[in-house]
Amino acid sequence: MATPITKFDSKTRPRVFVLSSVDHRPHLAGEIARLRQVIQQHVDIVGEDSDFSDSISTAETDFAIVLGGDGSILRAAKLLGDNQIPVLGVNLGKLGFLADIRPAALAAALQAIAANKYKYIDHLMLNLQVFRGQKKVSENVGLNEVAILGGPPFNIQMIDLYVDGQLATSYNCDGLIISTPVGSTAHNLSAGGPILRKDLQAFVISPISPHTLSVRPVVDSADRVYEFVVTRPNESTSVVLDGQIITRVQSTDRIRVVRDKSVFQLIEVTDNNYYCTLREKLGWNGEFKK
Repeated sequence: MATPITKFDSKTRPRVFVLSSVDHRPHLAGEIARLRQVIQQHVDIVGEDSDFSDSISTAETDFAIVLGGDGSILRAAKLLGDNQIPVLGVNLGKLGFLADIRPAALAAALQAIAANKYKYIDHLMLNLQVFRGQKKVSENVGLNEVAILGGPPFNIQMIDLYVDGQLATSYNCDGLIISTPVGSTAHNLSAGGPILRKDLQAFVISPISPHTLSVRPVVDSADRVYEFVVTRPNESTSVVLDGQIITRVQSTDRIRVVRDKSVFQLIEVTDNNYYCTLREKLGWNGEFKK
């Protein structure tokens, strides 16, 4: 889903906040310094953060530029929190589903933005709440997925799923993933779940190694309330949000996932074909290699 864009004129240079992963990946310092010079030629830099730790003042910022990979995009979404601004992702990683601008194409992308030849693409975000008894012990916002994962001693997890307060089913599995469309090409895909087109307003629930042949992933509306109860967690069972451990799970916990009020916006400057992206990024090809 696209939203109306900010219009720039010839007298106004876009104002940007630059986020980079140089503190976590020092081997990229030279490339990031070079790209910063490119950025300065086309837009005004009003702030910078090289370790995704500072809050961003969005009052005087038109959009953010993230120099890194898809992991950097996830950290940017978390950092922005309730004050989401559009993001342009420059891929210094491997896959680049979200950070899809190649470094060599950055100058052309910034020129296109200044000429208003771009669009915003809205991406569904999720809200994770953990209740322990009647008390809410945690609330976080994510872009990719929530996973319930078991650790040592690696027992099968028994997880009840409630949808809008009604028991839907119970899983015997190694873990469970509830993913947004953006996250459907991440952990969900590795667990055998389906790919959701990025503009769908839906979640996909995928069990990890279910101990029955009848269990399959489920896709349902993002406007429902999804709750999970681990009936007999072990000492390492954890709730993980976008790769970060949020809390260890207790048997009295109720893990709730709903649509968040915030929307993550990515800037697109080319008419990307979604299926072409899948084919190229994931090697999606039905032919046998000779």
